Order: sequence, then C-alpha cells, then structure tokens
Amino acid sequence: MSLFRSFTCFLRSFALLASTLTLAFLFAFFSSTPHSSTSSSMAVRSFVLWLHGLGDSGPANEPIRTFFSSPEFKNARWSFPSAPQKPVTCNYGAVMPSWFDIYEIPVTAESPKNEKDVLKAVENVHAMIDKEVAAGISPENIFVCGFSQGGALTLASVLLYPKTLGGGAVFSGWVPFNSSIIERISPEAKKTPILWSHGMDDQTVQFAAGQAGPPFLEQAGMTCEFKAYPNLGHSISAEELKSLESWIKNHLKSSS
Repeated sequence: MSLFRSFTCFLRSFALLASTLTLAFLFAFFSSTPHSSTSSSMAVRSFVLWLHGLGDSGPANEPIRTFFSSPEFKNARWSFPSAPQKPVTCNYGAVMPSWFDIYEIPVTAESPKNEKDVLKAVENVHAMIDKEVAAGISPENIFVCGFSQGGALTLASVLLYPKTLGGGAVFSGWVPFNSSIIERISPEAKKTPILWSHGMDDQTVQFAAGQAGPPFLEQAGMTCEFKAYPNLGHSISAEELKSLESWIKNHLKSSS
C-alpha cells in the first residue's frame, strides 16, 4: 500500500513539475523575444483551440499564445480549456485532469485504444467548435492544436468534425482509435490540413506511435505534414511553436 501511494504521489508530482517547467520555459523564452508590431488590416478573424496533455491544465498552457506575435493573430480568439478530473488506468486509477482514459504508458503504436471514451471527449470539442462557428468564425479559420493526450484528441476531433477546418496540429500525440473509424470521416473532414510534430527521443509517447499517424491518414485518403525533432523528448520546443505559427498563417483564409 505504501509503495502504491508513493508511486501515485510521484506521478502527480511529475505531472505538476512538467507543467511548471513548461510554463517557466515559455515565459523565459518569450521574455527574450521582441514583440512584433500589429496591423488590423492584415488580421484574419480566427479561433485557436489548445488541448493540454494528461495531468496538465488549460491555464498553465496559456503562455503559448505569446509565441504568436505576427499581425495575423491580432484578432485571433484563443481557448485553453481544462480536462475534467478522472481516474486514469495507466496511473493506477489516480484522479487527474484527463480528456479520456489511457490504459498504458509509454504509449506505443500497438497500445490498446479506448474509443468509447475518446468519442465522448470529441463531442465536447465539437461543441466548442460549433460555438465559435455560431459566433461567426468560418470553420476554415478554426485551428485545433494539442499536446500528448491533447494531441490524440485533436486528431480525433478534426477527423470526425463534419466540416473542413483550418487545420489540426498534433504534438507528441498518437492515433487514439482503430482503422474502423475511417468510414466515419466525411469527405469535407478529409480536406482539413494536419501538422504532426514529434520528438525523436520521446519515451512517454514513443516516436513510433507518432510515426503511425501518416500511414493511418493515408489509409483514410488524407496527408499530413510530419516533422521529427531530434533530441526532443516528451515536451514542446520553441522551434515547434514558431513552426506552428508559420503553418497557421499559411492556412488562414482571408475575410470575405
């Protein structure tokens, strides 16, 4: 019993430490990065939804938006929701912020899938997207991005959304369902651009799990831009975020 409690405490502490270090890194980097001037004439009304990883929170990830200093993001609306508190199987039932249950860590290309739980989480993400569309934002200017578990949910959400979105960006994520889900992907969803970034030294969501993404998407009749980052473990680098900024800028649609 004492060993279990110690291990659970370690897992919780590790999740908290990871969030703290990520936040500190983002602030440190941004403090040395000059602000760009903005021009409302160049801005495109858009929405960026960021989905955090297991054990993290939305507010802890909010500094990410400070990397997006280009004029095109002046009028962008951002959302950093927090996952609900749930028991997580891979962490021995410990309760923590989690979009859906995960059966094992490290996550491999062969890890068992919890499709039922993932699909419930997808419904919640779709509700967030629908709210922005109802507010007047074009689906083609809506970008869903996520890290780790949030990256897996990002992939599931954009593939199962009935309309073409601006894009889905997966960071250190994996394919959270089996190939049978492909028949549920609409022709419009297949047009949504996908950016997939993964650290080659990732020991939490193994690099091979990320590499399984492009073949899965190819089977679904889609393509993605896959970027491998040497010497990067299970984290997000400044290089990845600046690449994301450029990628979103290239996929923004002009206001009508």
